[in-house]
Amino acid sequence: MKADHFDQQKLLGLAAEDVALTQLAHRRRTLPEAAAVETAAEAERGFADDVVRAETEVRDLEREVKRLESDVETVRQREVRDQQRLDAGGLPAREVTALQHELESLTRRQSDLEDQELELMERLETAEATLQAAQEGQEKAQGERERAEQLRDDALADIADGIQRHEAARNAAAATIPPDLLALYDRIRTQTGTTGAAMLKARQCQGCRIELFGKELAAVRAADPHEVVRCENCGRILVRTAESGL
Repeated sequence: MKADHFDQQKLLGLAAEDVALTQLAHRRRTLPEAAAVETAAEAERGFADDVVRAETEVRDLEREVKRLESDVETVRQREVRDQQRLDAGGLPAREVTALQHELESLTRRQSDLEDQELELMERLETAEATLQAAQEGQEKAQGERERAEQLRDDALADIADGIQRHEAARNAAAATIPPDLLALYDRIRTQTGTTGAAMLKARQCQGCRIELFGKELAAVRAADPHEVVRCENCGRILVRTAESGL
């Protein structure tokens, strides 16, 4: 295939835009700001789980405390009734003795219940402190996640702006290249995943960084300036310039 030597050189501008677009696409795929968002979101989810567990424990302990408070109150009311009966007098000796024994038992029961209640209150206080710490951690993690999302969105917007600019520049460059030469370039670009042409500089293909030797170098030297020559290693169109070292 033949193409005007100056049209071939226009491929370098096209390739430069394709390199820029490839780099931007890679940056978008591997954006550290996106990874930071996921890290922050994971931390937030961890604190959210901690909050749920702490809330459950607090509710369970509060329920137990209320149950014990009710039991204590029941014992107290029974003690009051028994004491009032004793104070009223007129009871048979056997019933007085029974009431006295029951009061002693109720006193011990009340003491036991109050000890349990105190222990539960201490556990509840610890659980409430744990819940507060988890809630504060979740709030902080949420703020960090929101900041990370803003940084990610700013970076994506910057990338989108760069892609738009380089696509416009690529379209402008492509419009100046003959259709058959552009079609060949695009076909090769699809195969390489980056560009379809590269400068031959100091006998080295700037696409794959392989230096030309022997027959390959001799063939390129002998080729007509308008002949489209390609790198035997990467397949790209070799664009010859004054820097080619031929």
